[in-house]
Amino acid sequence: MYDIPQLVTAFLISAIVSISITPFIRKMAIKFGAMDKPDHRKAHTVSMPRLGGLSIVIGAISGYLFLQPEAAYMSAILLGAFVIVLTGVLDDFFQLKPIYKLTGQLIAASIVVSSGLIIDKLTMPFLGTVYLDNFSFVITILWIVGVTNAINLIDGLDGLAAGVSAIGLTSILIMAIMDYRMIVVYLGIILVGSCLGFLYHNFYPAKIFMGDTGALFLGYSIAIISMLGLFKNVALFSFIIPIVVIAIPIFDTMFAITRRLINKQSIGTPDKKHIHYQLVKMGYSHRAAVLIIYAFSTFFGIMAIIFNSATLLTSLIIIVVVVVGVQVFAELSGVVMNGQKPLINSFKRLVKVKDKL
Repeated sequence: MYDIPQLVTAFLISAIVSISITPFIRKMAIKFGAMDKPDHRKAHTVSMPRLGGLSIVIGAISGYLFLQPEAAYMSAILLGAFVIVLTGVLDDFFQLKPIYKLTGQLIAASIVVSSGLIIDKLTMPFLGTVYLDNFSFVITILWIVGVTNAINLIDGLDGLAAGVSAIGLTSILIMAIMDYRMIVVYLGIILVGSCLGFLYHNFYPAKIFMGDTGALFLGYSIAIISMLGLFKNVALFSFIIPIVVIAIPIFDTMFAITRRLINKQSIGTPDKKHIHYQLVKMGYSHRAAVLIIYAFSTFFGIMAIIFNSATLLTSLIIIVVVVVGVQVFAELSGVVMNGQKPLINSFKRLVKVKDKL
């Protein structure tokens, strides 16, 4: 049984510490020059303090110290988190080269893998459980580094990365509660609390950015707790669930890589064609664009929760619904058929016909 008052207290501690300490982190960032300066590919027009991710980290630590969860691999997870946070802090101050940031991520992922926490099997449709054997180490490192960077790449508008992370973490938390995965419940509740506490200062118009400190930490955290919970589920199609939970940042990253390869650019080349920039370009306000992506994230999160305990038929239906959602997302991103929007335009025509009737 769950100790509900204890979980609620941990949530409140994380949220209150995060929301309370953010103004001090903001002053520190300004004082020591951890500032995000505007340029042609950024949405903000004035210099903004970053390093706000420290508020999320400190909030999560506070909740962790209250709960003091015990679980296998925890020492390695915490050491990996320290490396990730250190990498983010250094980048927020000194703008590290991509290779140095990647090195920090690989070190953190390697620490986790060396502890024995790996993705050792996947439940594949119609194939059953597939054991990864020697590939498990590579798959695990790719998962941790990939999700970490996915959250980092989507951090382009006020409140976007924190909100999407909170929604994804909440989805994982609900599934963990349903599956009685206590360590995931503990970690999930404190991470959601710290995200929401920071979001109070970070939602549009933001007073501070989370910077790489927050984006890398949240990406790493989501990757780890999904491994602790979702990849350990042996239900049919379970390998899809972690991807569906954070579909927005994952597919936005995949579309970005595809777009840059098509344009014969380095996959590390920054641009303003991510989904959040595309929505603003389409005429949506900053706030509206973020709320639309929140809605997409919530949709995918709900699909993942249903999927987690669905029958075979329901799973197949959900897969179709998710594919349609991804197609709409891809069309909004402008990465299919040279920017054409066949599905969205078909829906618009259908709505017009109904209006005439």
